[in-house]
Amino acid sequence: MPKIFEYFGLIFYFYSNEHEPIHVHVALGDCETIFELIMENGEFKEIRR
Repeated sequence: MPKIFEYFGLIFYFYSNEHEPIHVHVALGDCETIFELIMENGEFKEIRR
């Protein structure tokens, strides 16, 4: 699990062999959420929760 970024205790990470769409996990203590990164034609378009 490569850590991308850490900010005020929030840890942003991803798993390299996981499913589509591209998404980022964010953890704080025992809590976790996932954000999907929506791309169109190679360009970033939207973040979905």
